[in-house]
Amino acid sequence: MLKSMTGFARSEYQKDYLKATVEIRCVNGKLLDVNCRVPKNMQHLETIIRELLKSKISRGSVSVNLSIENTDLTKTLSLNSAKAKAVLDSLNTLKSDLKIKETVKIDQILKYSDYFTEPTEELDEKLQIHVLRQVMNQALINLEKMRVNEGKNIEKDIFVRMKKVQNTVDKIRVLGLEKIPKERDKYRQKIAQLFEGDEIDEQRIYTEMVLLADKLDISEECVRLDSHFKFFNAALKENDSVGRKINFLLQEMGREINTIGSKSYDSEISQLVVICKEELERIREQIQNIE
Repeated sequence: MLKSMTGFARSEYQKDYLKATVEIRCVNGKLLDVNCRVPKNMQHLETIIRELLKSKISRGSVSVNLSIENTDLTKTLSLNSAKAKAVLDSLNTLKSDLKIKETVKIDQILKYSDYFTEPTEELDEKLQIHVLRQVMNQALINLEKMRVNEGKNIEKDIFVRMKKVQNTVDKIRVLGLEKIPKERDKYRQKIAQLFEGDEIDEQRIYTEMVLLADKLDISEECVRLDSHFKFFNAALKENDSVGRKINFLLQEMGREINTIGSKSYDSEISQLVVICKEELERIREQIQNIE
């Protein structure tokens, strides 16, 4: 089962007075690269976020945006009225000393709020972690669904293209067998021409035979391709991350196809080799988006 490295998920969760929202975006990447954006006073949660991501994602560039909101309005702002009144008295005294007629306004008092604003109560860390885990787990479930669905679409396209490559290789195999008698006749004619001369170069005959045998025989390449096709189809059904494995198999298939192309001087086989190369390249482009 293939999974796409591209996806987006958003989730919200609330418990007691804490509400968390998380957005996860992931795109292609050779390794796992995580970028977290969390509130400044909650940097300690980043370690948990990374652990949760690593348990579900093995490759890709991932961005996580987390916000945690305190919904308890009674604790959003805590003021010391006595200290606020002292600030007002000080400003009125200053106004009198400077002989300013203007009345002291609330916005002027708030400029000195550091003197009468009480520090807010620290959020319950256990509750923070609980809320974070819940919202992250739900977001990862949503992300997994999207990546799997996209992976299925990619897998269908890859399967059709690989089937075309297999069928084309079968045609090449048949043409290769048909080509042997024709090339054998050509070789007999070459030997006959060699015997027309006064001297027979035995080493030349031996060399020609070796070269001909090597050029005609593409059976080894076809057998290895059959093996690669088998492993490739098995990899598509695996549940683990298979992007690297499939990419390696595609490279091996490409080598075998290139070898067949270099061995054959037949125009029809050469055209089939080009078709195989084109399909393998399209599959390779698709695999770049697979985890």
